[in-house]
Amino acid sequence: MSNIESEAAIGRFRTLGPGWTWPLRLATCVVVLLAINQAFNLHFLVGKTLLANQYMYMLLLLIIPTVFILLPISNGASKTRVPIYDFALAALTVAVLGWFIANSLQMMQNGWELAAPLRASYISMVLWLLIFEASRRAGGTALAVIVAVVSLYPLFAELMPGPIRGFSYPVEIAAGYHAMSNESIVGIPLRAFSNLVIGFLIFGAALQHTGAGTFFINLAFALLGHIRGGPAKVAIVASGLMGSMSGSVVTNVMTTGVMTIPAMRRIKLSAPFAAGVEACASTGGVLMPPVMGATAFIMANFLEVSYASVALAAVIPSFLYFFGLFVQIDARAASENIQGLDRSELPSVRQTLKDGWYYIFAFALLVYLLLFLRREMLAPFYATPVLLIINQVFSKTNRWGRKELLAFVDTLTTLFAELVGILAGIGLIIGALSMTGLAGTLVNDLLSIAGGSPMVLLVIGAMTSFILGIGMTVTAAYIFLAIILAPALISTGMNPMAVHMFIFYWGMLSFITPPVALGAFAAASVAKAAPMATGLEAMRLGSVIYFIPFFFVLDPALILVGSASQILVSLGLASFGVLCFASAMQGYLVGVGRLKLHERALLIAGAIIMPLPGHIIIPLDKIQILGLSAVAILPVMIWAFLREKQSASVGAQT
Repeated sequence: MSNIESEAAIGRFRTLGPGWTWPLRLATCVVVLLAINQAFNLHFLVGKTLLANQYMYMLLLLIIPTVFILLPISNGASKTRVPIYDFALAALTVAVLGWFIANSLQMMQNGWELAAPLRASYISMVLWLLIFEASRRAGGTALAVIVAVVSLYPLFAELMPGPIRGFSYPVEIAAGYHAMSNESIVGIPLRAFSNLVIGFLIFGAALQHTGAGTFFINLAFALLGHIRGGPAKVAIVASGLMGSMSGSVVTNVMTTGVMTIPAMRRIKLSAPFAAGVEACASTGGVLMPPVMGATAFIMANFLEVSYASVALAAVIPSFLYFFGLFVQIDARAASENIQGLDRSELPSVRQTLKDGWYYIFAFALLVYLLLFLRREMLAPFYATPVLLIINQVFSKTNRWGRKELLAFVDTLTTLFAELVGILAGIGLIIGALSMTGLAGTLVNDLLSIAGGSPMVLLVIGAMTSFILGIGMTVTAAYIFLAIILAPALISTGMNPMAVHMFIFYWGMLSFITPPVALGAFAAASVAKAAPMATGLEAMRLGSVIYFIPFFFVLDPALILVGSASQILVSLGLASFGVLCFASAMQGYLVGVGRLKLHERALLIAGAIIMPLPGHIIIPLDKIQILGLSAVAILPVMIWAFLREKQSASVGAQT
């Protein structure tokens, strides 16, 4: 579960010899030991439980040099050797962060974040530059530009025009705040990593390296491969489960897609459609509990709630999304009479479960610890060793030897390097907004622009989230808007969890929406399909996700806020709405038949209206909204059913 949303990591990292890989492996092992020491308060390795900022500085000292060693300065730089300047940057990072570790207690006691000695200010400036360069290499040029502009903003904030004017600071104070406060480099993003994300990264990597990906794909084929449009439905299940391990849309596509896309092509689904299914399923995998992307953990920190609360809130929205995908695939298969694979080609359910039952057990243990015992920080540190022990005892094909263990450590090295490089850079953005007071100013300006209208603010939020999701990682886009936009939406009376989830969902949409559509384009490369055609197909298949965030932000019952009866009613209406919407997108309603263009338009209109609460978008109460929806949907279903029945009768007579 890495949430590396920018690009596929494959090919980005250097391939180095033992002289480099062993020190990096050692650093990774120390990171894991530090995390265990801090989580369980064991007092080993360092003889004490570290101060919060001291612990995070130690993580940075071990991980940021890895960024300079593994990620080249540019695409054209050597991928097989480490230039002297990268070694110098790594060594300088160790020295600078070593100084911060040694002085961490003094910083806290004397408030150095706003009144640091001159030497501390100069060293802070160096750390600022080092973190910026690490975030550029890890997150790409778009993120680097935003980090540079926003982190430097405190130096000239008072010179900006009214809406974006803030408090200015001299460079030495700004640098000190970035480096030594709990609001910037070692702020919310890195705290989420150090307290929660790191354990789930380890669990996800352990799942992958014990063969869980193959198990989930085989299980999906065994259960669904033989039914109508089976391989496409397999892609939904397999990619959804894999998303819980990788947390990355592109990584998910490149791992499950190589198996599911060829299977979809075998049953005569077009290449763009097959690639679009995989892209949509992989995108949904990152939104699906129990293990979501790193953004979900950061969301829990922002909202000051447990991660389990975020995971539970995501249950119904993720179900609605995957249900919409399933309906569209089934409708396409029914309308084109596309059958599944022959049972003789598929693995046995019984044998698959017998070979990999312990993966399900590991997930069940994790869910139990998360949801019932509420041990978010400790859950993966219990589930991972249990998984590894069972794998060594019961698995015949995936037992680890020296080679597998080293591959596992190497995977963690790259995951830690890329994610921490991004999160530390995002911390600079948060620090600048916090330091200057710009976040509060923009909240008031947004409210003024929207005229206090929640719907106008939601549309602004959706568009802004989508645009930022094109140029930034989802985590970066989410954090930026969680600071600036979320307070404005919450001030209009909306549920805080629903608002933050709304921003998260819309930030993900760039993966399946042209012109960027990284997830769709990655799937197109596997399917050998036209990228833009795949992007448009993915956009149509995943179209329900453009509306689901509006459903749950307007009706919090869909994120499990409210009584059981309210939740069940809202879930039922939303599910039926998704069924109608998805069927209309494919022009085929199961049990009814094919739909004409005007019938599809009416069905879509009724489906979008149905889940809405009363007096929000249209001045009608809930009963009137349901009546209006029924007027749009029921005549279409009845008329289309009778027409198709008559057509079938005429066909049978002739």
